[in-house]
Amino acid sequence: MLRLLTAGESHGSQITAILDGVPAGLRVDPEALSRGMARRQAGFGRGARQRIESDEARVVSGVRFGRTTGAPITLVVENRDHAHWVEILSPFGGPKEDSVRRISRPRPGHADLVGMLKYGHADARDVLERASARESVARVAAGEVLRGLLDELSVSVDSHVIRIGDVQADLGGLGSEEIRRRAQENDLRCAGNYEAMRQAIESSSEAGDTLGGVFEVIVEGLPPGLGSVMAPDRKLDTRLGAAILSIPAVKGMEIGSAFVNASLRGSQVHDEIVPAQSAPPRRAANRAGGLEGGMTTGEALVVRGAMKPISTLRKSLWSVDMDSNTSKSAAFERSDVCAVPAAGVIAEAVVIYVLVDAFLEMFSSDTVERLKISVSSYREELAQRIKDAEKRKSD
Repeated sequence: MLRLLTAGESHGSQITAILDGVPAGLRVDPEALSRGMARRQAGFGRGARQRIESDEARVVSGVRFGRTTGAPITLVVENRDHAHWVEILSPFGGPKEDSVRRISRPRPGHADLVGMLKYGHADARDVLERASARESVARVAAGEVLRGLLDELSVSVDSHVIRIGDVQADLGGLGSEEIRRRAQENDLRCAGNYEAMRQAIESSSEAGDTLGGVFEVIVEGLPPGLGSVMAPDRKLDTRLGAAILSIPAVKGMEIGSAFVNASLRGSQVHDEIVPAQSAPPRRAANRAGGLEGGMTTGEALVVRGAMKPISTLRKSLWSVDMDSNTSKSAAFERSDVCAVPAAGVIAEAVVIYVLVDAFLEMFSSDTVERLKISVSSYREELAQRIKDAEKRKSD
């Protein structure tokens, strides 16, 4: 089905995404792509890097006259800050290694130390440049291209922040439309308790510290049956879990209200099934988050991710200098205080990727038009089953 490869370093010349398997005929809107890229950079608590970069994804292959050709799509995002790192990150030549700004004091919570040990590097920069969340810009670019395909299938994907630190958004039973509207009105992409969340970030910043939180992705318009019950690695739960946990600093994931459900009885958890007119049966509630048996139920897909606090602290924790094996404060590089809203946008992109892959797996097609016909035919088939059942009842 789909394949995505990303390449590039945080301060390298560019970040590149190669997206293979996209059907021909998908319209790519450069303005929509730009808007999607800008959403990743927004959010109160972001660092100075976002004021340097103006992320624009340049399409260099796979699209002609605004539509995909079926060939691999290459997307390039230039790193403006690379101008200050040309010598430090030179592929060949450049200054002597001992005169480069080396990092020998790994940061607790980052990939620095384990990467240095695994790959035999004396400079953590050889690890952190790739481990940086800057890589996610490529996945957002690819996700925004694929969002257009879900739009063609009348599927919407949105995210919002439900917690920053210990401050929980008070949603008060809000529906998805109201949550979406409220989240779009502020720079934390939250639908409640904005001021308290902002204050928590400001306090953390003043202390030289960082904050994590929880984001939620809501997908509406999916047909039942995407995914599989037949093999563990084809279950949509499995694929979504891998996608969400691949986002830098995300250490927890749940589908629906999974962690609350774990403390309740089955009679309080499982969504009762009720008949619908000219459509497949619905669930009376959606505590399962839109998935049962590794497949979509037709209800809204609800996925959450828990992001730990960013591991680069202005008030550094203790570490070890790998040159001397002595205790030293950890290295500090320019960083965000809180990036949970951005993580939600990245989560949208990786969820979109998984869902498009599932659609193409179930309705294999080389063109968007054939895919739309196949999905529409499937929806009609499901509706016809209910009509036939209604007819048998009346007979």
